[in-house]
Amino acid sequence: MSTSGVIDTAEANYRQERLAHWDRVAVKRDTWRGWGAGYHGRLLEIYRFLVSPGLRVLEIGCGQGDLLAGLKPSRALGIDFSGEMLKRARLKHPDVEFIQADAHDLSFTNDQFDVIILSDAVNDLWDVQAVFQQIRPLCMPSSRLLVNFHSGLWQLPLAVAQWLNLAAPMLPQNWLTPADARGMLGLAGFETIRAWHEILWPFGYGGLFNRFVARFWPFNQLALANFMIARLQPQPVAEPPSVSVIIPARNESGNVAAIFERMPGMAARTELIFVEGHSRDDTVSAIEREIAAHPELPARLFRQSGTGKADAVRLGFAEATGDVLMILDADLTVPPEDLPRFLDALCSGQGEFVNGVRLVYPMEKQAMQGLNFLGNKLFSLAFSWILGQPLKDTLCGTKALWRKDYELIAANRDYFGEFDPFGDYDLIFGAAKLNRKIVDLPIRYRERSYGSTNISRWWHGSMLFRMVAVAAARLKFV
Repeated sequence: MSTSGVIDTAEANYRQERLAHWDRVAVKRDTWRGWGAGYHGRLLEIYRFLVSPGLRVLEIGCGQGDLLAGLKPSRALGIDFSGEMLKRARLKHPDVEFIQADAHDLSFTNDQFDVIILSDAVNDLWDVQAVFQQIRPLCMPSSRLLVNFHSGLWQLPLAVAQWLNLAAPMLPQNWLTPADARGMLGLAGFETIRAWHEILWPFGYGGLFNRFVARFWPFNQLALANFMIARLQPQPVAEPPSVSVIIPARNESGNVAAIFERMPGMAARTELIFVEGHSRDDTVSAIEREIAAHPELPARLFRQSGTGKADAVRLGFAEATGDVLMILDADLTVPPEDLPRFLDALCSGQGEFVNGVRLVYPMEKQAMQGLNFLGNKLFSLAFSWILGQPLKDTLCGTKALWRKDYELIAANRDYFGEFDPFGDYDLIFGAAKLNRKIVDLPIRYRERSYGSTNISRWWHGSMLFRMVAVAAARLKFV
């Protein structure tokens, strides 16, 4: 008991010291301006990229509320233990709700949020793991926890800046490493999706350094801010979902019967959505015959008015009724029998966007030409670097995601524009922009048994370079 009392007293003193400190800093900022405007401006740019407008956002350690208010949430709640900070926050941002509370005790609210932010807050906490545990009840499976904190490499430069009265004074900090934070997130029941470095030049006019130079090794290792995105550790879904399998089909009449014969039943209900794309053979009549011959399997046929696989996929998704949306190429180079594995990856919670990978297992001899294989390898490295998540095969046609996530991707499509003729990148980039967990699922890629590929190696290869440029501009160098 005596030991516990000493710990409790030390913790109470720690908190009181910091409360008084941040009250003094709030008053100081009424008449003082340091060199932090560039840093905080860049933080706001980063968070505006990470957090879409219209979400429910909680910021813990919100200070005067500038970051939270700048995100344009549908509901904004800011929590800080400094009364002086919140007094100024309420004057500056009257439309935002602020509550004075300690991050170590969030039991005053039962609300749940789409995004929870701790920006430069974990540095100051008595017990970081305990605060992460307090956050858990405020999260849904789709919620994202966004954390940023200073790199220990900047301890001396920041101390000098404070001594020169150019930076706000700080009490002794925790100086966590990303590994420390990842470990405590795990202990508190969170899974880290992505971790990276930001802000090489924390002063004004740092666009070149912060958007470009800081993306490359070794300069990224010298950045001031460590960023992490986490979600609740995955739990299996309680009820079996319904599934819609979208099958773009152009000149694939010889494969249609096999699709019906080999399609496994999945979860609560499986429906097939065929989207035919101006075929020169009898694909339409083949699909109609098989639909009539298999009344036990819900299936519908739609015909494109537009062109291209992306247009076909969007039409299929718009007409689908399932909780889970899958894409299966009609050429059957990916076996329909593999689809339950995609569903399992979603329903187990291991992934929120499941991407098929053809480049792990040996392929049948004519499944993919050598130059195509090499190109896919090189592009997978580029996209993994850009997205910040491993992605081994961007052009495998088989993918699976939740309908609710696709609806968010479609709603945010204007961010990227109409750039993707394939249909794969629109989904991958959209999932990455939403901070969804992308997982690769290796499959064995087969030779075609009917017809020939609709892919033009050189034209589609040139389009892949365009995809890299779009991803870099809209996802990496922001």
